[in-house]
Amino acid sequence: MTPAELKARTKAFALRIVVLVDRLPRSLAGQIIGRQLLRSATSVGANYRAACRAQSRAEFAAKLSIVVEEADESLYWLEISGESGLVKPERLRELIKEADELVAIATSSRKTAKAGS
Repeated sequence: MTPAELKARTKAFALRIVVLVDRLPRSLAGQIIGRQLLRSATSVGANYRAACRAQSRAEFAAKLSIVVEEADESLYWLEISGESGLVKPERLRELIKEADELVAIATSSRKTAKAGS
């Protein structure tokens, strides 16, 4: 996967989360979980873009660590959304799969970057 393809993929993930969050119940839980999910999911793409502008392998690996953390946090909030009953689990299946794949991709890239340092 090229950097441009991963940038597009992380942006598409964020946009899908925006739609999901807008459809969450307006309850206190829906609002709080929605904000957390929106912040972490949009941060994945933003931090990947920052990683692409890194000036060294070490900086690239450090920024990818943030991508891993934010993608994993997004995965957590998606799981909470389903397990709490805020969203039907079947509506989350593809987003959970995508978040899990983004964690794996960023983790693998970070390991490769660190090995080359």
